[in-house]
Amino acid sequence: MDHADLLLRATRFEVVRKVQTTPDGKTLAREIVCHPGSVVLLPLLEDGRVVLIRNYRVAVEDWLVELPAGTLSRGEEPLAAAHRELAEETGYRARSLELLLSFYPSPGILDERMHLFLATGLDPGPTELDAGEQIEPCLVPWPEALQMARDGRIRDAKTLTGLLYYEVFSRRS
Repeated sequence: MDHADLLLRATRFEVVRKVQTTPDGKTLAREIVCHPGSVVLLPLLEDGRVVLIRNYRVAVEDWLVELPAGTLSRGEEPLAAAHRELAEETGYRARSLELLLSFYPSPGILDERMHLFLATGLDPGPTELDAGEQIEPCLVPWPEALQMARDGRIRDAKTLTGLLYYEVFSRRS
């Protein structure tokens, strides 16, 4: 990239215009959302249920069923954020967090990197929701969570990624 111009600075992200010089010498301008990264948690209870949340999302003006997740604070390591977000959104504390995957949810416009953690050894506790968050934890048997992904009740990309990645690559190994 040749340079980037700041277009917007918001609380959790920035929007910049990056100008790229292509191999044939042409220049292209692209608007990019610069995000500090985030964590996604796949919390599994010992009885095989997964802890999902119902979360009201203003951007789509609807309730979505999701895995708990959240944005990294400035300078925060993903593991620390994973512990924090799990407790805040579900009330559970994990004795074990294992990084399963890091991925880019929408690299055409966004540089955010999401870190998917498997959370086990869960102990219940109180939630600590941020101001304005509307979140309801839901304990769902694993087969039902997969059915929800299959039939469209789960429409959130990070949740689909987390459930299906674990089912295909981790659960049976």
